[in-house]
Amino acid sequence: MRMASLRPPDSIPSPAQDSERLSLALQGRGVDEKVIVWILGHRNAIQRKRIKDTYQQLYKESIIHRLQSKLSGVLKKAMSYWMEEPPERDAKLVEKTLKRGKAGITQLQVIVEIACASSPNHLMAVRQAYCSLFDCSLEEAITSKVSSSLQKLLLGLVSSYRYDRELVDLNVAKSEATKLHEAIEKKQLDRDEVMWILSTRNFFQLRATFKHYKQNYQVPIYQAIMSSGSDDLGSLLRVVILCIDAPEKHFAEVIRASLSGHRTDVHSLARAILARVEIDMMKIKEEYFNMNKVSLDDAVVGKTSGGYKDFLMTLIGARI
Repeated sequence: MRMASLRPPDSIPSPAQDSERLSLALQGRGVDEKVIVWILGHRNAIQRKRIKDTYQQLYKESIIHRLQSKLSGVLKKAMSYWMEEPPERDAKLVEKTLKRGKAGITQLQVIVEIACASSPNHLMAVRQAYCSLFDCSLEEAITSKVSSSLQKLLLGLVSSYRYDRELVDLNVAKSEATKLHEAIEKKQLDRDEVMWILSTRNFFQLRATFKHYKQNYQVPIYQAIMSSGSDDLGSLLRVVILCIDAPEKHFAEVIRASLSGHRTDVHSLARAILARVEIDMMKIKEEYFNMNKVSLDDAVVGKTSGGYKDFLMTLIGARI
């Protein structure tokens, strides 16, 4: 099953050809947004890096800087993030989140997504990029910027390196489901063993634990956590569990929240889409439809406009 929505063409021009077309589209006073969206919206991460390197060689200029100088508004920001290396992009998103002062759950879930909805190797790369960009470890930044009630969880999530292969011990799953249930029943979500289980076990093991929890206690664990109290720790733990167990559900919820209300949260919308188009956007689109009884394509068309709309529609595999 094809889960990514990004659609590179069957016959891809060389990076030099793409760079030349992009240079022409970015010349003069007018900008040909359609050409830029068409090319970059149909290139995967490896292809975009080749374009970025080739453009620098040919024109002695960063294509990201060129895009930033010629585009405007949310398209400029979204396109700039798209052209970043994924670890650098995520490191900058984390820094932006932590600079907000007292970041709430909606902001801090960015860190959870990076730690729990991507591979351990990607998390390591983000941590390295963060150190290089900001002369500070991610752990130091979290300690100085996040309230103590949430620090322990976030530090555990970002500092662990999980085993990345499918290895499951059903006896451990049963035992740890029982431990999680006891902590939830006693409203002791900050127990060390809860933090340890969620931040160190591999994702396959945790999914087995969550499955056993639902079988044994007749309720999904993320629902049980919310019913035991809706404080910040409970809310963030729910995000952790969804990102591990059903990331398509989490990102469908993020997109729905960004599109609801009078004003579209264009930054959250772009963040969620850019993060998942090469991973599981087709599953997210399916989940979005199940939640809202409207297609994501129609929702994006109804809530965005111009080049930004065309860019997002291209990324999610819609016809424009």
